[in-house]
Amino acid sequence: MPSILQATAHRPYALPERPWIMTQRWHDLLFAHWGMEPESVRLLLPKALRPFLDTFEGKAWVGVVPFWMSRVKFRGLPALPGLSTFAEMNVRTYVTVDGKPGVYFFSLDAENLLAVYAARIGFSLAYFYARMSVNVSDGDGVQYSSRRLEKPRPAEFAGSYAPVGVETFHASRGSIEQFLVERYCLYTANSRGEILRGDIHHLPWPLRHAEAKFEINNVAQSHGIQLPNPPPLLHFAKELDVFIWPPERVG
Repeated sequence: MPSILQATAHRPYALPERPWIMTQRWHDLLFAHWGMEPESVRLLLPKALRPFLDTFEGKAWVGVVPFWMSRVKFRGLPALPGLSTFAEMNVRTYVTVDGKPGVYFFSLDAENLLAVYAARIGFSLAYFYARMSVNVSDGDGVQYSSRRLEKPRPAEFAGSYAPVGVETFHASRGSIEQFLVERYCLYTANSRGEILRGDIHHLPWPLRHAEAKFEINNVAQSHGIQLPNPPPLLHFAKELDVFIWPPERVG
């Protein structure tokens, strides 16, 4: 994994000069994205981030991203049994602050209660504890379910997804794929209305086209987001190693 830190030509800006604090490996991701009218999404962002909403071809994009992770550990510490592997799913959109494109998470559901509370406190992120199940077939098909266990925003997801074909590709410059996935930081706002940025680093996403069937999908609706009827854009990624930096105040 240290060699990943030497590969930076694909990044839109340099690595942070501060030391990273955590590594993770992400598995079997579905990127499901819906294009929406920008104002319907902008009004749901924290006030500090509303001016920075990103659009592509006149639309804001909302993603529902189920996956699972392993090898979650802090720098200098071993991965702890029972705490380093768990499922997670996020609802997200996209913002750019100071020229740095990033992700804003409306919510992140996870089945690891310790990770939920640590991320709330350390990263000011909207994590929720959920009961989750992930089953992966030999052909990379995934059966995925999640039911949020915390109030006041119940949310549930159940469905299946799989890659289409065997060829992977990297997002080309200026493409919708680059806009949606090649982002190397997250943004949030704290209780004082200050914008926080947390940097990440990884190699370019190895994408495949995907198909999916959603039996239940109200995780976006729990945040006031009414996903439109046209089918979403679907992409699959098998695995990626990630470095994470602590959040810092912007401006």
